[in-house]
Amino acid sequence: MNCSPTKRAQPQPQTVEVSCSEKKQGSLKRIGGSNNDSFNRVMLDQALRSNWTAHADDERARSDLFACTVMALASVKPHDELEGMLAAQLVATHNAAMECYRRAMLGEQTFEGRDNNLKYAGKLSRSYGELLLALDKHRGKGQQKVIVEHVHVHQGGQAIVGAVTQGGGAPIETERQPHAPRTIAHEPGAPMPCPDPEREAVPVAGGTRTASL
Repeated sequence: MNCSPTKRAQPQPQTVEVSCSEKKQGSLKRIGGSNNDSFNRVMLDQALRSNWTAHADDERARSDLFACTVMALASVKPHDELEGMLAAQLVATHNAAMECYRRAMLGEQTFEGRDNNLKYAGKLSRSYGELLLALDKHRGKGQQKVIVEHVHVHQGGQAIVGAVTQGGGAPIETERQPHAPRTIAHEPGAPMPCPDPEREAVPVAGGTRTASL
């Protein structure tokens, strides 16, 4: 009897083939940001499924929801797949936040239910703002570059050499102007000499009053 363990067959890696004709498709790029319409359709389908259609009374209401979703994705104007995914998440986050707000406004809602729905709505709204910041950062709008071309230092001023730090850190190196005026130090408490001698009283005509010179 052979008790040696048998080797299990290793699973073969699966590959997904994409034809060149599919890569060149881009009729839905304004919605998903990709030249591959399969990717764009998936992003659109995920965004559409995030709509709360339970309260859509008729087919027209659902059609309006779907049209609004398509317009929302197109308004983001995604340029690549990453922006397409961010656009879909923006739509989904907005839909979830609005549903929480709707449930919080129900007349038969309990205080705990209203409070929880408002908390979740607030978190979703903040997530929406963070997604917008991530989109702007990806597009390069979150960075600002300031270029200083000319620096004029007037007499008596100081030109800063090196980096400036606030709230502690390395000392700031400064370069003084060659003709900067010197400051006069004053020692508090030291008596100031009076250049005038003691003045004498001079009689004034017409009375007994005297004036000091």
